[in-house]
Amino acid sequence: MTASSDPTPIAESQPGGDDLPAITARALRLRLRQQEILAELGVLALQGTPFPDLIETTVTLVAEGMQAEFCKAMEHLPERNCLIVRAGVGWDEGVVGHATVGADLESPAGFALRTGKPVISNHLDHEGRFRTPELLVAHGIHRAMNVILQGEGKPWGVLEVDSRSDGSFTEHDVAFLRGAANLLGMAIERQRFERDLKASLEQQEILLQEGNHRVTNSLQLVASMLSLQSSAASTTELREQLQEAVSRISAIARAHERLYRTRQIRNLNLGDYLTDICKDMDDAAGQCDVHVSVAEEVQITTDRAISISLVVTELITNAAKHAYSSGETRPIWVTLERDGDMLTISVRDAGDGLPEGFDPKKSKGLGMRIVSGLLAQLKAELTVKRDEPGTAFVMTIPIHGQR
Repeated sequence: MTASSDPTPIAESQPGGDDLPAITARALRLRLRQQEILAELGVLALQGTPFPDLIETTVTLVAEGMQAEFCKAMEHLPERNCLIVRAGVGWDEGVVGHATVGADLESPAGFALRTGKPVISNHLDHEGRFRTPELLVAHGIHRAMNVILQGEGKPWGVLEVDSRSDGSFTEHDVAFLRGAANLLGMAIERQRFERDLKASLEQQEILLQEGNHRVTNSLQLVASMLSLQSSAASTTELREQLQEAVSRISAIARAHERLYRTRQIRNLNLGDYLTDICKDMDDAAGQCDVHVSVAEEVQITTDRAISISLVVTELITNAAKHAYSSGETRPIWVTLERDGDMLTISVRDAGDGLPEGFDPKKSKGLGMRIVSGLLAQLKAELTVKRDEPGTAFVMTIPIHGQR
């Protein structure tokens, strides 16, 4: 291949002729191709092409755009004061990933790195400003051009084009090479940003998990202390009250632990969450058999999900303890349906039914007072339906709303 030549001198305008400068068709095609290459590299960079793939594509296209046999991207290694070839085209096997050149001011690439100025060496055989790197001598390179490749707030390295031909690199070529280097620099900066963002998210996740672990442990510790206290209670009534407190604290701990096992923080799928909570209740609420039917993809804020889960947990516990007077199997059905922005959640049993005149709003039991308080925070309505047999507690809850 031969390198591009300078545009031909501007021709004088002829009467009746074209007023545009006369340049060779070959040079024009080359400049147009260079612009196409920069556009292509820009698209690849914006698409988030992985940096190793982008840098390989860049050196290949830059060599084409410069009509040069060789191109390489070199990364600066400050601890060794050298530049190592990270990607290249035209070089012998073993050069990429291993070969190095000096990063000092006596090296063309080093000078570009240290000063930020482009370096054009069209006659390496007679170059008096710099020493010619052994890598270029070994490959018979006659001319070279280097531009700085910026990175994460500091130079990443150098982008270099080399040729064996006797042509000349020009200022037009510098502009093209700089454009390609700038696009690579953008990709390096994007890669740094994505890496920092990922590290930040991982750190937040670790902190969240650690916080959850401590909260869960604290709740379990409180439950254990109350359990010990109940065993030493002087009356049966006090013992039962303490055990109910233990059950409620344990329910909060389970709900909290289940919630933060997921990566979601602000919103979650309520159907999946309730299904998991109800599975836990199979063991926690005694001899109950919980059947769950939920609508798919009901996204809701985590705060509202916690309140809903605690209401459902309380109703399941009450049904398991009080709805059935006999029988080993205690079936309980939990359903979740959605109608627009409203949810309908039902907790139903097939037990003996509620006492005559039961009103959940007037109930003095702690369980129903907890349910009423949480539903008030959710701006929800509770309806009690007496079935034959059993009872259904039906809640109508807005998906959105201030707690």
